[in-house]
Amino acid sequence: MTSRTFASPAELAASVGTLIGTGDWVGVDQKRIDLFAEATGDHQWIHVDPERAAEGPFGGTIAHGYLTLSLIPVLVQDVYRTEGVRMGVNYGLNKVRFPAPVRSGSRVRASVTVLSAEEVTGGYQITTQITVEIEGGAKPACVAETVVRLYT
Repeated sequence: MTSRTFASPAELAASVGTLIGTGDWVGVDQKRIDLFAEATGDHQWIHVDPERAAEGPFGGTIAHGYLTLSLIPVLVQDVYRTEGVRMGVNYGLNKVRFPAPVRSGSRVRASVTVLSAEEVTGGYQITTQITVEIEGGAKPACVAETVVRLYT
């Protein structure tokens, strides 16, 4: 269930400076990590070798930082939606940090804050801060400034 619905991109743009919601928990298991490793060719032992990783700095395998980043669409899908959008495109990222590793078997969720909004030809450019937290963790797994364009 979507926690917040905006009637238009203009209404979303009016929420600059606002935490608009937090999503549901999503599991990050070893299968997901292995599939990401297969898709990207990044088979570093810290991600895919549970036995070796058990002796490593995190006591087990961890998700790739880019896997955590790639989960943003699923993590925010229930946070909000914007009506009146003909097409939305990812325009890029301003800043991404991975303060804490996501251990295999963890659950993560995201909160969304609108940082800025500006009109562009045919719609709006919206910059949000997505903070991905780890269940029971002291630090977030990822903090990313995402930039999307919503065309009306």
